[in-house]
Amino acid sequence: MELLDRVRGSCAALPEVSERLSHGSPTWFVRGRMTFVTLHADGHHDHDFAHLWCAAPPGAQQELIAADPARFFRPPYVGGRGWLGVRRDGAVDWTEIDELCRDAYRAVAPRRLVALLD
Repeated sequence: MELLDRVRGSCAALPEVSERLSHGSPTWFVRGRMTFVTLHADGHHDHDFAHLWCAAPPGAQQELIAADPARFFRPPYVGGRGWLGVRRDGAVDWTEIDELCRDAYRAVAPRRLVALLD
């Protein structure tokens, strides 16, 4: 439950964000329609471990997977669009989670909303 609460806190702190279940998992949206983070706390498909799917800026997926393939992966369905899979079954760096959620938000939110973060 701590993982859900912490991800929820990171995402809910961002402008015009809402949360609802999508495919059975907590998912966060900008303005109710642009998905930027999904939490699969009990795993999803072939990944039987807690993880996030996060929108990512161009090139970030490849860079992070190359740097730490034990922690980052290309998720099914959205990986082809550059999204990043992030394992959450080991030690959790909450600062990193917050940064990944903010980066995901920046990747999909309109410029006007992103400007509110700066």
